Amino acid sequence: MAARRALVGAAAALLAVSVSAATTTAEAADDHPVTRAKLDEYAKSGGPGTTVAAGSATDSWFLSKGTGVTGADKPIQPNEHFRAASQTKTFVAAVVMQLVDEGKVNLDDPIETYLPGLVQAKNYDGNKITVRQLLQHTSGIPSPALTTLPNLDGTYSPTTLVRNALSQKPLFAPGTGWGYSNTGFILASMVIEKVTGQTAGEAITNRLIRPLGLTGTRFPSPGDKSIGAPAVHGYHRVLIWVDDSNLIEPSFYSGAGALISTLDDLMTFDQALADGKVVSAARLADMRKIYAGKSIYNGYGLGLIHLKLSCGGDAWGHAGDLFGYSSLTMATDDGRHASVITNTYLNSLPATNREDVVDAALCETAK
Repeated sequence: MAARRALVGAAAALLAVSVSAATTTAEAADDHPVTRAKLDEYAKSGGPGTTVAAGSATDSWFLSKGTGVTGADKPIQPNEHFRAASQTKTFVAAVVMQLVDEGKVNLDDPIETYLPGLVQAKNYDGNKITVRQLLQHTSGIPSPALTTLPNLDGTYSPTTLVRNALSQKPLFAPGTGWGYSNTGFILASMVIEKVTGQTAGEAITNRLIRPLGLTGTRFPSPGDKSIGAPAVHGYHRVLIWVDDSNLIEPSFYSGAGALISTLDDLMTFDQALADGKVVSAARLADMRKIYAGKSIYNGYGLGLIHLKLSCGGDAWGHAGDLFGYSSLTMATDDGRHASVITNTYLNSLPATNREDVVDAALCETAK
């Protein structure tokens, strides 16, 4: 992203400082007042640190509060790495859409077409579950249980995760409801591998990360629990903040949530998708066809969440939640984008909706 005017703070106050003295200047105290207020509220029940970044072709800025590392005054920066968690799903969906554009995948084909015999179990039939349903959380397949047994080396195979999910009771019959499922995107990743001959991580790297110049983004290999430097440390609270940063086995989340990225890169990707630089107009329209019933936010498409802005207009993107991290990135068709992170999740999940922070940031960003 372009050099930013920054407002960075720690502890109880937001302090105006310069990101780079050579290229930026501190903002006036009243800049982005709504975003500042929303971030302040969000931070009260968040992790040790929170940051929101936003921009457009003519504007680029961020606000921070607290720290990315406990015991230090180190505000979270937009170029620091963290676990993007379920924001991975938009990357997977985008690759599937590219394969649809190439005539290699049909959204309404049953999963049995691409992975014969895999989704066959009591109460499950891969002939009745489509690729589209996997990407829209309407397949009825639940997520793998956290108690799924790993391989001897501590990693997980996608097949093991799928089989665990299929050992559970269906959420509903395929296409008759909506239920968030990591398994759908694990299966979609397996479709990518079957069709391309590359792992989902390789396909995402070759088709999205490298072409878009996402230098802070990577899909870690099984067993690679590192985040990379510079890093946002992720925490959960048990009397004190406990660092979860390097404890997560990425293969458990696979194409549903393994990606490591930065606020900058996630905004770049979501904006490129909105600008038609990733998939065709027809496929983007498919991704934005939201489920007709109740889902989350203002609707869920195919790997995309819809957010209606308080200032008018629409934004599209995805949220990401994993031990130690909670994030959300959105972009608009007129070139605005915003991303927020706090470095905790689960037992200290922020009560204030993070979409309020992103909404305010988008509405206070110049077009």
